[in-house]
Amino acid sequence: MVIRVYIASSSGSTAIKKKQQDVLGFLEANKIGFEEKDIAANEENRKWMRENVPEDSRPATGYPLPPQIFNESQYRGDYDAFFEARENNAVYAFLGLTAPPGSKEAEAQAKQKQQA
Repeated sequence: MVIRVYIASSSGSTAIKKKQQDVLGFLEANKIGFEEKDIAANEENRKWMRENVPEDSRPATGYPLPPQIFNESQYRGDYDAFFEARENNAVYAFLGLTAPPGSKEAEAQAKQKQQA
């Protein structure tokens, strides 16, 4: 299972750059393997990302903006969804991965199972 993060290496938007760095930095810091897919330098990546972001996750006008996050070819969400998952200690679930033992997320999942 490979996490793919679609980014734009040459974006004029500082907001997009910050969001991309935030996602990539989190994945690197937590040693979560991922592939960076540049939509600015590679037309195939851009086309694939645009075709594979679900209709209900696209902006009303224009194209979905990076970063867009996939697990293999399964769409996981955009920056806002990632940020919300991170705030809720649910990034591994958001990414479709198993939380490593000892992580805050694994501990939260264990507590939920005990309460159920």
